[in-house]
Amino acid sequence: MKVIGVILARYASTRFPGKPLADICGRPMIWWVYNQSKDAEKVDELFVATDDKRIVDVCDIYNIPYIMTGEHSTAPERLQEVSDKISADFYVGINGDEPLIDPASIDASVPEEVPQDRPFGTNIITKMHEPSQVMDPSNIKMVFDDQMNALYMSRTPIPFPFDAIDFGYYKHVGVIGYNKMMLDFYRDSKPGTFERIEGIVTLRFLDYGKQLKLIEMDNLNILSVDTPKDLEEIKRIVKERGLEPHDKK
Repeated sequence: MKVIGVILARYASTRFPGKPLADICGRPMIWWVYNQSKDAEKVDELFVATDDKRIVDVCDIYNIPYIMTGEHSTAPERLQEVSDKISADFYVGINGDEPLIDPASIDASVPEEVPQDRPFGTNIITKMHEPSQVMDPSNIKMVFDDQMNALYMSRTPIPFPFDAIDFGYYKHVGVIGYNKMMLDFYRDSKPGTFERIEGIVTLRFLDYGKQLKLIEMDNLNILSVDTPKDLEEIKRIVKERGLEPHDKK
């Protein structure tokens, strides 16, 4: 089985324009994401996918493989274009704003077998332990059946604790895998009802009854960079852990 890892990087972020190129202790953020992700053992090839020449130029400097795409408003759209350019059995989308991403989460998103006769995807989830995380609308809450198939996802806390409180809340993590049929379905479909309401692009698959298998990882620390303040926290962690690059290339 051939697995392609795709780091999705766009320059025009609303809250933090140019963040893939933001400096973290002497390296651009995209360098950090690539160097963390390349340690994933189940990925056969790893690329950055972007539509911006400024990101491409930095990839050239650091010898990071990349694929130039057209402009896309969602990650699945960009990943689908990559699937048209490179043939594989499974495509793992990796957020380009998680410079300390755990490569184990990428490996976990790759199932032992990938059905090729129907649309199929996987999504990493992790349990939330703080009430503030549950209430934060940027954390996508996930509910699923006893086979770990996604039933729904929402920005609001679900399920509601009306008759019982003996359950945990789980959030979506930005590592999602797809087969080619799932990506082609996304390209050929329109936003569904709940996708439009919640503003969650992945919800389209559930709107149309497609299988999204959830994979739980315990104690997964998510350190995404959405604002310059987040970037300062990443720099602090890098220095605290002694992860600064030793060479100046």
